Amino acid sequence: MTEKIGFIGLGRMGLPMSYNLLRAGYDLTVHNRSQEKVRQIADAGATAATSTAEVIAGCDIVLACLPDVATCEAVLLGDDGALPNARPGQIIVDHSTVGASTSKACAAAAEKRGAMFLDAPISGGTERATDGTLTIMVGGPAEAYQRALPAFDVMGAVVRHVGPTGSGTAAKLVNQLLVGIHMVAAAEAMLLGAKSGADPALVFELVNSGWGQSFLLGRNAPAMLDRDFDGVRTQLRVFLKDLGLIQEMARELGTPIAAGDLAYKLLSEAVERGLGDLDSAAIVLPMEEQAGFEVRRVAAGGD
Repeated sequence: MTEKIGFIGLGRMGLPMSYNLLRAGYDLTVHNRSQEKVRQIADAGATAATSTAEVIAGCDIVLACLPDVATCEAVLLGDDGALPNARPGQIIVDHSTVGASTSKACAAAAEKRGAMFLDAPISGGTERATDGTLTIMVGGPAEAYQRALPAFDVMGAVVRHVGPTGSGTAAKLVNQLLVGIHMVAAAEAMLLGAKSGADPALVFELVNSGWGQSFLLGRNAPAMLDRDFDGVRTQLRVFLKDLGLIQEMARELGTPIAAGDLAYKLLSEAVERGLGDLDSAAIVLPMEEQAGFEVRRVAAGGD
């Protein structure tokens, strides 16, 4: 592995992605706001850094996976950030979910330094981040994509160069639009079936083998049935952030997203009610309150 890789942001996705790079034999330098995670992976062989500047100084390709737009812009575009201090020929990759304007600003900042920028958001959750089977959607220069591709292949099972700067971000937001809509639809369907008197576990089993099947139904229905909304998976507030970016994109393009608008409204209301730190399956809770009924497994004996 000749390319030295840097990774900034060791969160729920970034840490397992970094471990996969390390296991693949990359010379890996890592930085995170919480140094505890840095020490954890450093014990496994990574080089610990205490600043973004330290990562930039020592790496050929720098990957970032950050929780929100503000953090992303601070880490990548701030005075002490990655892009204002990038070197000619260096590649900076953003795996975060942001808007097109952020990706384009990053690309412009990279160009000023003679560096290259790739927007490369990811999909698949922590499970697929851990086993290296993420979907990675990449926008930016083809030359940079080809250089970064071996590293992407370590972290992802489906890796595609979508097109110019911003196109990876656009693909991710399309994905998140469907996630938000399917999340709401799964909750509505499970609640309707349960309140009708049908066994909701059987309704789930049957629908999930028919044309009504969706990844979000398969993911969220068991959590609804078991009332497991506190599991540290992906929180409602994260999806609300993404749907807000989708709202901006739709307005800029003058494209209607009626179902997306409804999903944004329902998630906004759920977060305002203090449910933002719960798993995405918790979108069913306000619906249950309105219906006066809960989705849960039928007790043994049918009681």
